[in-house]
Amino acid sequence: MEKNSRIFIAGHRGLVGSALVRRLQALGFSNLILRTRLELDLASSFAVAKFFEEQRPDYVFLAAAKVGGIMANSQEPADFIRLNLELQTNVIHNAYVHDVKRLLFLGSSCIYPRDCQQPIKEDYLFTGPLEPTNSAYAMAKIAGIEMCRSYNDQYKTRFLCAMPTNLYGLGDNYDPRGSHVLPALIRKFVEAKQARLPSVTVWGTGTPLREFLFSDDLADACIHLMDLSEIELDSVLNTRRYPLINIGFGSDLSISDLASLVKKVTHYEGEIVFDHSKPDGTPRKLIDSRFMRSLGWVPKVPLQDGIAHAVSDFSSRAS
Repeated sequence: MEKNSRIFIAGHRGLVGSALVRRLQALGFSNLILRTRLELDLASSFAVAKFFEEQRPDYVFLAAAKVGGIMANSQEPADFIRLNLELQTNVIHNAYVHDVKRLLFLGSSCIYPRDCQQPIKEDYLFTGPLEPTNSAYAMAKIAGIEMCRSYNDQYKTRFLCAMPTNLYGLGDNYDPRGSHVLPALIRKFVEAKQARLPSVTVWGTGTPLREFLFSDDLADACIHLMDLSEIELDSVLNTRRYPLINIGFGSDLSISDLASLVKKVTHYEGEIVFDHSKPDGTPRKLIDSRFMRSLGWVPKVPLQDGIAHAVSDFSSRAS
């Protein structure tokens, strides 16, 4: 990408999109194309076609999505599959129609089978049943991967798919009903400390293992992929079953240990109580990121440091 390239970041106000904006601006990219949901409804095929015709972006980061934790996914599966299919289909198709040089589609590690061999390699896609609590969202993301592969095959587009592990960072969603596990824990512990509550209740048994990546590290990885040489990109597209690349931190920890770490960072002094009546979700989800690392990228932000940044961000927003 050139510094004056026209770069469209779909979902620029979200966790990943905002991190991409921060990093691109810091690197000197001066021609970012940003639209709020009110300015551009990505679920409208007419609006998206009109936008691409007028703006003619050179590169597209497709970070827009309807996302949420176990509760939101369980209660709104129809919304999760419909909205994600609509918006990603509109953007991917118009990227082809209007000759976008490269597109990066952001997915999720929930695309892989629930009881997958660990660590999870890209080749494990379609090797088993999905986790039921987020299967609608996962199916939408799998469709996006297949769409990128199909357009690459038929139309010779240069579309990549990045599958990050669990993310957290600045500007995360801390809504108790829709947030993922780490931002949910951050909110619980910060508010419990402020209210001097004797305990914090955590969903499930605490035994599932999860991997976490700071959103700014993911932004660096995404930009790294967009900046691959033509030869490197050809190698990715021509030697792999899907244009799919895992992006993770490289190690995981139990939800119990995660809760203890958030407790430590927030200086909360009460007890942690696990509600065994609530679902655990997938037992373990550690992705294999060796291919991404072979391309020259490594994460930089340790988990405890990243949590401290996120706690500070949430506290500043809540005050």
